[in-house]
Amino acid sequence: MICDLVIFDCDGVLIDSEKLIDRAHAETLAACGFEIAAEMLSERFCGLSDKDMLAAIEREHGSALPADYETRAAEAVARAYATSLRPIAGVEAVLAGLAVPVCVASSGTPAQVRRGLAATGLSPCFADRIFSASMVAHGKPAPDLFLYAAAQMGAAPDRCLVIEDSEPGIKAAVAAGMRAIGFVGGSHCRPGHAERLTAAGAARVAGRMTDLIPLLTDADRTAAAPAGD
Repeated sequence: MICDLVIFDCDGVLIDSEKLIDRAHAETLAACGFEIAAEMLSERFCGLSDKDMLAAIEREHGSALPADYETRAAEAVARAYATSLRPIAGVEAVLAGLAVPVCVASSGTPAQVRRGLAATGLSPCFADRIFSASMVAHGKPAPDLFLYAAAQMGAAPDRCLVIEDSEPGIKAAVAAGMRAIGFVGGSHCRPGHAERLTAAGAARVAGRMTDLIPLLTDADRTAAAPAGD
C-alpha cells in the first residue's frame, strides 16, 4: 500500500479510555433517571458520537436528558481521566517510528480528545491535527469525518491508512475509500471483536499496538521509496 497519512481513532486505539467513558456516562445517566449499564453502552454505541448515542437513548426512553447532561458527563470523564487513564501499551513506540504524517479522527469531542491526549503525554505527537465528528454533518459509520481529516491534511483518501477499534469506524474508513486496520488491544474489547471488525471491512486486525509496527513500517517504506524501487 502507498500511504501518505495514518489516521488514528483516539478512544481504544491511542488511549485506553472506552471503559472509563462508558462508566462515566452510565453514572451520569443513572443520576438523570436513565438506568443503562456501562457494558450495554459499550456494546451498542462504541465508535459513535455522543450526539448520536444520546439521541438514541432519548428516543428509546421517550424523554429528554437534562440540558446540562453533556457538561455533567464531561466532568465525570475528566475525573476518571485524572486518576485512571493510560495510553495503549506500545503506542509511543509506534508513533515515534512513523515517517509519514499522522492525525486523529475521533467520535469524541475536541475537548475530550485533547484532554485524553494531554493526560497520557501524547499531545506532542499530534499538535493541532485533531478532527472530531462535531466538525462534520455525519459521524461514523458515515465517511464524512475521515474524508474531512484527509482533506485537511492534504492526502488523497486512497493513500490513507486508518487504525480503528470499532465497527462504525471501520465501516466509515471503507466508505471513505481508505484501507482500515482493526485494533483490538483496548481493555474494552471482548471475544469476537476481531471477527466483527473483519466482517466490517478491516483488511487486517492487530491485537497489540506493536503488531502494527511492521504494517506501518511497510507503508512508510512504500510511500518514501523513489520511483522505480
